[in-house]
Amino acid sequence: MEVDILIDRITDCLIDTRTGEEVETEYRMRETPIRPKDYKGWKFNWSITEKTGYDIYELFLKGDDMVQGRISLKIDGGVADVEIVETAPHNYSHKGIYAGVGAHLFAIACQISLDAGCDGVVAFTSKSDLVGYYMDKLNAVEIMPRRMVIFEDAAQILLEKYMRK
Repeated sequence: MEVDILIDRITDCLIDTRTGEEVETEYRMRETPIRPKDYKGWKFNWSITEKTGYDIYELFLKGDDMVQGRISLKIDGGVADVEIVETAPHNYSHKGIYAGVGAHLFAIACQISLDAGCDGVVAFTSKSDLVGYYMDKLNAVEIMPRRMVIFEDAAQILLEKYMRK
């Protein structure tokens, strides 16, 4: 699967685009299988990634159960290998309710990697036309054609921005 999420902004958390206010977030690993109604309006069929051994993490506003974005990953070969990243349909494009979702999802992957003893390193396969974009926005490095890695220094930047303790 190729990653094709746009990173609208690198923010200190999520920003409510209607008010400009920063909102606190939390994330959780999805415990129950995704049902068709859970991905209605989403670009990807999230049940497929579950069936291939990837864990799904969902981003929420603190104290709220509305999903703001999802990322599927598994620890493999000393990195967090990301299969799918997607902002919730209500956060798509410049008309989205919250800005910063895409980069926040990659920060979650960096945190999972760090917690698993992988130094925050994250790998993913980019759509070909977004390689330069991810190099610019996430400081990712292309290690093979379209194969991208967020190494420790770049991971630390995302972790400092999004993963407040």
